[in-house]
Amino acid sequence: MRKFIWAAGALGLAAAFTATPVKACTTVVVGKKATTDGSTLVARNEDIGAWSKHFYVHQATSNGPTTYVSEDNGFKTSLPKTALRYTSTPDGEQVNGQWIFGESGINSENVAMSATESGTTNKKGLKADNLVKNGISEASMLDVILPYIHSAKEGVQRLGQIVEKQGSAENNGVSFSDKNEIWYMEIGSGHTWAAVRVPDNKYAVIPNQMVIGKLNLKDSKNYMASTNLVKKVKAWSQNKKIKLAGYVKGTVNYSKAFGTNDKTDAIYNRPRMWDGQRILTPSKKQSITKKSYTLFLKPDKKVSPAKVGQVLSSHFTGTKYSSYGKWKGGYRPINVPTDVESHILQIRNNVPKEYAAIQWLAMASPANSVYLPFYTNISDTPSQYKVDGDYQDPTNTKSAYWTYKTTAMVVEAYKHKKFIDSSTGKKTDLIYKDVNPTKKAVTKQLKANLAQSDKVAKTLSGDKLTAYLTEQNQKNADYAQKKWQTMNNSLIVHSNKLAPVTKSKLTFNK
Repeated sequence: MRKFIWAAGALGLAAAFTATPVKACTTVVVGKKATTDGSTLVARNEDIGAWSKHFYVHQATSNGPTTYVSEDNGFKTSLPKTALRYTSTPDGEQVNGQWIFGESGINSENVAMSATESGTTNKKGLKADNLVKNGISEASMLDVILPYIHSAKEGVQRLGQIVEKQGSAENNGVSFSDKNEIWYMEIGSGHTWAAVRVPDNKYAVIPNQMVIGKLNLKDSKNYMASTNLVKKVKAWSQNKKIKLAGYVKGTVNYSKAFGTNDKTDAIYNRPRMWDGQRILTPSKKQSITKKSYTLFLKPDKKVSPAKVGQVLSSHFTGTKYSSYGKWKGGYRPINVPTDVESHILQIRNNVPKEYAAIQWLAMASPANSVYLPFYTNISDTPSQYKVDGDYQDPTNTKSAYWTYKTTAMVVEAYKHKKFIDSSTGKKTDLIYKDVNPTKKAVTKQLKANLAQSDKVAKTLSGDKLTAYLTEQNQKNADYAQKKWQTMNNSLIVHSNKLAPVTKSKLTFNK
């Protein structure tokens, strides 16, 4: 996908950005018995760079197009005529009239999908089953899967059938959820895939590295895989020209067969698993240099959407590895300047299904943004989340994306600098002076708004309910953006205090 890598200096210890498009993003999934209210939670940071994202709702149809052709790579597939309503967060500009990179959404059956967590296939895996240039890719995945599925498991099955038949252009991880369960799926080669059901009482933090290990395909309630995967991997392992790893006594370790675990992963990927597990299970003491981490863990305390947001906002926060501090080790953090949106897809079990689905959406870097709780049973999305022509136009003040991106850009530019707070006389920085207080206040109000609108929603149904939920989304979007714009003005004033003053030998006439 068109993402940006953290290029490494000597042995990868001095990380910095380059414009090389490669893998990015971080995924968090939490089972319903591990959450505070019995919800399923699927979340991810999307990392690109500095072009905008939108938030759209696509309405249901019984007479939709029956053929899809991707404007990204030419992938072509047939579609059912009947499509469900679904939300998405596509790139801020269409390609020949087509929205691409839809990334995340929830459909009218309360099935959520997050796509994708980019990965890398090892050389032997590519020899065995190379990727397909015009196969399904991240750019088209959400739009050809989410409108046509009625459960998380069905999402895995539909995507798996396409991969087997038409091939995949990329190594990707994809999350599906409904009110009952979560499935995490990995596409490791051109035509193979594997999926595992997330245990209800556990969570996972997943970087750009394949993580699905040993498959127990006799347990169909918890594992799925492409047709004849074990036979194929066995044959490839015995092929002298390939010698694929991962096959042992009638079973397959999918990540060993197709994934990587090398020096790049030690800097770029595994530390993110360490950081997420440090936050959610602090009782488990681990080293950031471990060569592998347990995929599914129990949290020390039940997990809320806010806690997931804390994980996705982390830059090794509060540790010596923090990229906002000395950044010891130069490890790639979860929250990075190239985040363009962060989503938490929540399917609740403690409210009626008509308003159980919430798409929490934070534009730009979540550390410097705020998650807005958007209902998905809606007729439209907030106007500032679908501003036309704002793809790379930071001057567009109507755009929600550029409002929150402005915050991130100013904070990142001065994140290591402090100034004297005139109100206290003490040293502070932009994050503690401006961002954190605003974020705390807005988050508190949005939580209260959600509780209140849930109460009103109980009294409504049908079109009246949809209209009300649509209206509440717009009100919350207006409220949060106005607060952020006010804060951005303060940021600019305070950042002026941090601007370097250059001594000059030039003299000027009075």
